[in-house]
Amino acid sequence: MPEVFNWQLGRPMRYPYDESRPKRQFSAVFNINRCLGCQTCTMACKSTWTFSRGQEQMWWNNVETKPYGGYPQNWDVKLLEILGPQAWNGEIYQGQTIFESAPPSEPNGHLPDLSEWRFPNIHEDTSVPWQKGAALPVHDTWFFYLQRICNHCTYPACLAACPRKAIYKRPEDGIVLVDQSRCRGYRYCNKACPYKKTMFRGTSTTTEKCVACYPRVEEGQVTRCIAACIGKIRLQGWVDDEKSPIHYLVRKEKVALPLYPQFGTEPNVYYIPPRWVPREFLTQMFGPGAEAAIAKYSNPSPELLAILQLFGATDRIIHSYDFDGVRVVGFDENRREILRVKINEEVIVRPEGRMNIS
Repeated sequence: MPEVFNWQLGRPMRYPYDESRPKRQFSAVFNINRCLGCQTCTMACKSTWTFSRGQEQMWWNNVETKPYGGYPQNWDVKLLEILGPQAWNGEIYQGQTIFESAPPSEPNGHLPDLSEWRFPNIHEDTSVPWQKGAALPVHDTWFFYLQRICNHCTYPACLAACPRKAIYKRPEDGIVLVDQSRCRGYRYCNKACPYKKTMFRGTSTTTEKCVACYPRVEEGQVTRCIAACIGKIRLQGWVDDEKSPIHYLVRKEKVALPLYPQFGTEPNVYYIPPRWVPREFLTQMFGPGAEAAIAKYSNPSPELLAILQLFGATDRIIHSYDFDGVRVVGFDENRREILRVKINEEVIVRPEGRMNIS
């Protein structure tokens, strides 16, 4: 099996195919701290992509309540148990990935029972008491919303598992798609995807999944779930472009982290962890950088504060930005200005003669 480098693990790992990164990689950052749990993103995706017969149980975008929620149920807990011991030495992962812990033929995984797909928002707003004791800002009783779409991984497990080579990663933007003319519905991809974001459609007996709204991306627009977000928690861009705000959040400031990096797929959707959740739980979910990420988010640098203003500020993809200490300016692919946002709004005090005093 070829060896590829996974920067999220800090080391090489085994993967069935040679390393082949796209020209640029579709990526997004979700700020969990801002999420309202309103499911507007979920319904925007549903009404756009999965409203037809046979797609009733498909939710390409979902928002689940952690720690008890999951779609399908217990998708992550089951795989963590299969994967076995997971340990980090600083930023280097010492355990085995889903590719390294399995036979060469396919990644390690599990195929959910059909009943586990029935409730996309089970245990909504269900909290858990933390038994080890805590002090502010960590809460004694807590839950948080986890927003999920396909991660369009650099090393997709679904692609690795497909014997028909029906799943492919677009070289121009890294979006992972399914060629349904080749798919025969074997469901190896459903079993292999650690995030359970490839889904079987019974009416066509083929796999379907989040397509990253690629027709919109080709026009320079953000995805439907990102455009519809009321809480302004989502930002889309290119993680491997040093001029992109996504690159700053993920690779430079390291305030946005991958979901379960120990799985080994190098996912390209990143999260700013919630501040009120016990750090042990967050470290398991987002890796060893969780504590530092929360510290930076809680006391942001001027540039980080500026980029946080870009979330939900436009429906265009921000390719690059400028920051002069006062305002942040976002640009499109051709360096045309998309938006301009002040970091601190001016406080205007009415003159004494114009006061609204009865």
